[in-house]
Amino acid sequence: MNVSIEKTGNVSAILTVSIEENDYKEKVTKELKEIGKKHNIPGFRQGHVPFGELNRRFGKQVTSDVINNEVYNAVVGYIRDNKLAVLGEPLPVDVVELDLKNKKDFTFQYELALVPELNIEAGKDTTVPYYTIEVTDEMINEQDKNFRERFGAQVPGEEVEPNALVKGSIMELNEDGTVKTEEDAIQMLNGIVAPMCFKDKEQADKFIGKKVNDKVVFNPWKTCEGNAAELSSMLGVDKDKAADIKGDFEMSISEIIVVRPAELNQELFDNVLGKDKAKNEEEYRNGVKEMIARELARNSEMLFRVDVEKAMMAKYGDMELPAEVLKKWLVRRNEGVTAENVDAEYADICQVKIEEQDLINHAKMIARAQFAQYGMTNMDDDTLTDYARRILADKNYRPRIVEEVGDVKLFDALKDKITVDNKTVSLDEFKEIATKE
Repeated sequence: MNVSIEKTGNVSAILTVSIEENDYKEKVTKELKEIGKKHNIPGFRQGHVPFGELNRRFGKQVTSDVINNEVYNAVVGYIRDNKLAVLGEPLPVDVVELDLKNKKDFTFQYELALVPELNIEAGKDTTVPYYTIEVTDEMINEQDKNFRERFGAQVPGEEVEPNALVKGSIMELNEDGTVKTEEDAIQMLNGIVAPMCFKDKEQADKFIGKKVNDKVVFNPWKTCEGNAAELSSMLGVDKDKAADIKGDFEMSISEIIVVRPAELNQELFDNVLGKDKAKNEEEYRNGVKEMIARELARNSEMLFRVDVEKAMMAKYGDMELPAEVLKKWLVRRNEGVTAENVDAEYADICQVKIEEQDLINHAKMIARAQFAQYGMTNMDDDTLTDYARRILADKNYRPRIVEEVGDVKLFDALKDKITVDNKTVSLDEFKEIATKE
């Protein structure tokens, strides 16, 4: 087999692969014999099918598959062995059916889009701003309030507060405001509503301040803007019927459940930050501040990356691209990164390398965020590590994490190569800056 390349421009080339019968004949024979061994073919005992019969039935398809596979491997191997930097994938010049009846030797050609040669140097003459968002006492107080409510206790209440759950019977009303008593009347004896979740504030306000044994006339349809699933759950009716129920109902309150915020004590500290991570209020507030800072840092990093990319494009954005070849492709993401080549993939001007532990640490961060969505903010390290390994075992998810870790390490390295103009801004100021970007 012969593989050759001819440049058709500064950033494009034609790769030619010539394959002869001797390059594929032996593998075709092997594949046909395997079919005879492993498949049941009518009229013959398994493993005793004459080779001539196998060739007659399957020869054309097997030969075509073997040739295509051999040519593909030759193209990939040539690009790899010669360290060609290619954008996208090799594109066949012509796609034709193989004439196996009259020909034994074939020639294939592929268009290549080459990465332009560019000597990129990130130096101190490049200045990029890095905006750190200030964590204020107001942010800490708000987060503390949320944590106290999350880890607080649900207790019987004397009157309905904004975050209360209300239990009782819900009865359908006639147009004149009297309780409907007909056989088809909707009556939910063990009803429960959460006014804080109502989409209509006017309906929610009707419950505020009410006590046990009080009655409230409200419109269920308005509380959820006619959402059939929510109406079905609230009134105990089928979804098909729920959307058409637009009249008023009366709720007789039998029980009020309110949330009493958790006390500022060791139990709260452990629930929020993990066991013994804080021993007093000052340490607790510092821990909460760090949590907020980590979340806000993601926004800072994203904006920094945008600014770095803009700076690099301003400096090197006039490179020649293989536009004509690229137009023939549907641009798609390269998922070829594996555990075996992960180190090589990100070796670049900043000498960035990715180790398996880097991937585990990043996956643990993802796991921690996922647990936090369900109020589990204090998961132990063993649990996070186990969950992270399961995430990385997903062959579809792993390449994405590799790419994310590579980006993080690359931009971390760039911070040391370029001049970073560190600035501390308020959240509102950051939003304004980001909007202008």
